[in-house]
Amino acid sequence: MSFFWFPIEHLPIIIIIMLLSFSVHEFAHAWTAYKFGDDTAYKEGRVTLNPLAHLDWMGMLFLLLAGFGWAKPVPVRRSRFKNPRLMSIFVTAAGPISNLILGFVFLLFLDLLNVFGVFNHASSDFIINLAYFTHYWMAINIALFLFNLIPIPPLDGYRILEEFLSVRTRMKIQEMGQWITFAFLLIIFIPPLRDATIGQLMSLRSPIMSGMVEILDPIFGENNIAKLIFQILRW
Repeated sequence: MSFFWFPIEHLPIIIIIMLLSFSVHEFAHAWTAYKFGDDTAYKEGRVTLNPLAHLDWMGMLFLLLAGFGWAKPVPVRRSRFKNPRLMSIFVTAAGPISNLILGFVFLLFLDLLNVFGVFNHASSDFIINLAYFTHYWMAINIALFLFNLIPIPPLDGYRILEEFLSVRTRMKIQEMGQWITFAFLLIIFIPPLRDATIGQLMSLRSPIMSGMVEILDPIFGENNIAKLIFQILRW
């Protein structure tokens, strides 16, 4: 019996994908804030793709054990923005959107490699391994996109929602912060609750991936290797 959420033999590649995906996510927050005039994250060395700058060991452990996790939050001072509400929304949304873009760009990259014949002489074992890598790359990045949009503190979805709430409402939510976190952990670790809530949200991964493949299909046609990979996996 494995204590990990993922098959133990796949852990090395999953850890690599997580580090890259988390790094791009947090970099997107930090870079966007910097471009909008807040250099707080820049001074702390967070405008970088170096995974060590963003790694939270506890968040990584939770992701391996429970299938969800987090990176080190990027510090943002919204008072430094010319338009605090609008720019804060852009900075917050940059993280989840970056993961969605990562997924699409990876599929595009695969199709471009296929156009230039990189996979022409690839063995069946190579294609199967590539399929599994693609599976995890897409699943993790789209999960980060969807998961972070949940409007529960401290996720990005709540930070966006917070910009539309009154000060009084925000204060009440802060007062209930510990209870909200406790309830959220119960949902995560109790399978029936998880399946009925987060499980339903994660079910959107498949149509999102299918949509990306369909976007690329008219462009690459028979060279759409992403479509072949999803057929292999029967996603």
